This record gives sequence, structure tokens and C-alpha cells, in this order.
Amino acid sequence: MSAKYGLNDIVEMKKQHACGTNRFKIIRMGADIRIKCEACQRSIMLPRQTFNKKLKTVLESASTQDKENE
Repeated sequence: MSAKYGLNDIVEMKKQHACGTNRFKIIRMGADIRIKCEACQRSIMLPRQTFNKKLKTVLESASTQDKENE
């Protein structure tokens, strides 16, 4: 998937978390990407390649949220 995503974006993954939601916030980017579950606040670290395979869509982009707040 070639979706554009960045730090603090809210993303939807293909499979849901154990708590029942599939909304996650990107909290760290690098070779590995750390995401935090929006419901239970647990974090998961995935290699970037695995993250790209499991990513379904970007729900909210942090860059558009910043522009709206200005």
C-alpha cells in the first residue's frame, strides 16, 4: 500500500486489536513504526514493511488537523 501517512495520524488496520477496535495513532516513525490503540492505549511496534502490509486506510491526517486549527 502506498498511502501517505505521518506522525500523529489516525489509521485503520486490516485486523482489529484484542480490545475490539482497529483505530490506531502513529506515535513513532523510523525503520519501525509504533502505533497506539485508540481504545485501550496499548502500543505496538511493527517493522515498516509489516505496517504497510497491515494498513487499511488513513482515517485522519495530522497535517490536515493542524491546518484546521490555524
